[in-house]
Amino acid sequence: MHAAALHKPHIATHARQDFVETNVTGTLELLEEAVRARVRAFVFTSTTSAFGRALVPGPHEPAAWITEDVVARPRNIYGATKVAAEALCELVHRDHGLPCLILRTSRFFAEADDHADRRTAYADLNLKVCELLYRRVDLDDAVSAHVRAIERAPSLGFGRYIISATTPFSPDDIAALRVDAAAVVAGHHPGYERVFAARGWSMLSDIERVYVNNRARRDLGWQPHCDFGAALAALEAGRDPRSELARTIGAKSYAERDRSYR
Repeated sequence: MHAAALHKPHIATHARQDFVETNVTGTLELLEEAVRARVRAFVFTSTTSAFGRALVPGPHEPAAWITEDVVARPRNIYGATKVAAEALCELVHRDHGLPCLILRTSRFFAEADDHADRRTAYADLNLKVCELLYRRVDLDDAVSAHVRAIERAPSLGFGRYIISATTPFSPDDIAALRVDAAAVVAGHHPGYERVFAARGWSMLSDIERVYVNNRARRDLGWQPHCDFGAALAALEAGRDPRSELARTIGAKSYAERDRSYR
């Protein structure tokens, strides 16, 4: 499993060449060593940030329905180098037969949101629970996806998969999500307002993208458990909506010098 990388927050503290050397050259070196060692499976942890500009529709456009078929349009050096590393995974698979699966993971970090306006507008857990609707995966489900990828890689050979909580939305919802997301959520989860109101929480007014995990569930046999519905049930029962693993690990923050993105 290859999860080492410079990440988005490092854009503020590292040069573009650092990203190339770590995310691209580093991945190539690992792939070549994997071929030499005749490993049976190579799983590359990538990111939904690879989709980049495809994630942000215009002001009057419907929410972006993001599947693996959406063409990547990186918006920064982080996304560009992760896409390049994915291409190397595919190249080495084609040339040498190395079973290689790419997992484009959505948000699973415990740190606060990197946008100051959202940190101000929403309590941290409020925002993370909302994100389970469209752009977050619980850490426990992210881990189980990697385990399934290791198991399935030899038979699948190669593939890219979005790893995110199962959304309740369908393509029929994407226009309304940009206008009144709260009403759309209420249509799928009647009574969520009561659960939120008891905590002084609020729903996002605009959801601009939806990550779709259908292919990962089908091909990997992956069964994520921590979705928005499960979070609501936990909250109603007075429990923390995060998995035990997520609570136990907590935040593994970037180095102090790398926090300037906040």
